[in-house]
Amino acid sequence: MNLSGTIRDQEDWNVRVLVLALPIILANLAQPILALVDTMVAGHLPGAWFLGGVALAGVLFNFLFWSFGFLRMATTGLVAQASGAADPRLIQRHLLRALLVAATAGMIIVILKTPIITLGMALLGGSEDVRESAVAYASARIWSAPAALGNFVLVGYLLGRQKVVVSLALQVGLNLMNLAATLTLVLVLGWGVAGIGAGTAIAEWVTFIVGLLIVRPFSGAVRAQWREVFDGPSLGRLFTVNRDIFLRSFFLLVCFGWFARSGAAEGDAILAANAVLLNLHGFMSYGLDGFAHATEALVGSVIGGRRKQALYRVIKAAMIWSGLIAALFSIGYAFGGTAIVSLLTNQPDVRAAADEYLPYVALLPVVSVASYILDGVFIGALRTRELRNSMLLSTICFLLTAYGLQQVWGNHGLWLAMIVLMLFRTATLGVHLRRIFAAL
Repeated sequence: MNLSGTIRDQEDWNVRVLVLALPIILANLAQPILALVDTMVAGHLPGAWFLGGVALAGVLFNFLFWSFGFLRMATTGLVAQASGAADPRLIQRHLLRALLVAATAGMIIVILKTPIITLGMALLGGSEDVRESAVAYASARIWSAPAALGNFVLVGYLLGRQKVVVSLALQVGLNLMNLAATLTLVLVLGWGVAGIGAGTAIAEWVTFIVGLLIVRPFSGAVRAQWREVFDGPSLGRLFTVNRDIFLRSFFLLVCFGWFARSGAAEGDAILAANAVLLNLHGFMSYGLDGFAHATEALVGSVIGGRRKQALYRVIKAAMIWSGLIAALFSIGYAFGGTAIVSLLTNQPDVRAAADEYLPYVALLPVVSVASYILDGVFIGALRTRELRNSMLLSTICFLLTAYGLQQVWGNHGLWLAMIVLMLFRTATLGVHLRRIFAAL
């Protein structure tokens, strides 16, 4: 065995993971800035119900948009494996199929906007003032549905092709546009909470149009034939992968939806505090997802090329570096979390409540890091059945734990259940990891 060669090979994979992950982290951290800008502007309006309304509407859009997160994840896995197999025609067909799904789903959401918002607010609860603010925000933002889902596809394609710098540029542009549009509509034109939603919608559409101009899915040296795009077996495989990832994402969003609704029952201040803390958790999640997304692209590529030893080294490198980043997040939140909360809201009761539950947010990065990387492994390998089943079991565990612990410890019980959810996700995926290696 050539030990020095093995060490050099592992070092090469460490470099490749970092070169991919760091720009993805920056791009992913740009994503929660959309919610952060909305939260910060709402948090400085005169009343906790404005922030609570944006928080509840944010949960609704998480259900709406991130239920279609399979568009990003499936596109990454399919494009990465096609890239590993050096098949440019297949790459373009995957992209066109995903864009068609995104356009169709987005238009359906817009058409059904009134019943979606009405039902969503009825399910999420909150005080009358909070619901009124949430409806105003949601009614403006929902017009971005086709663009938001289309952006998922474009990001998935760029990650699958390992074009992370382009993805980063699009995300930075999205947030600059969101900041400019939101501040203009709220502070200059006085649109209030509706202006916050409209600013985000404008930013999503501009980013999607620019992304299409960059990716140019209908042109280039390789042109997909439409009969190939609508090939029955290929569409069937796409449906299966998308269905499984949709259910996985839906189950995860059920957990966060239950968390938000249960927090609302504790009062407006607790609801707003949980929203602020979930923004901190969102920063961590998108940061760790940078390594998960890099893992998706690299795992898909090495599986497409049938490289078993490379698969092992990709996973090892991703676990090491993501673990270090998770530790940094935990340390940062433990010592600087109070200052961050103060930037997000000037409401004294919300700040006090957030400080009380901040230790849970500081613990979550190191508790959940392995589950993020395993998600990336299974998506890149397109082992979506195991991914779906793992999340179903984890959701059942979370709901039972959250319900039981909240009865005893209130909002503390909800945060403890969130920690249990992350640990259970890791355990249920870990037991199936050997199947991926056995298939190569």
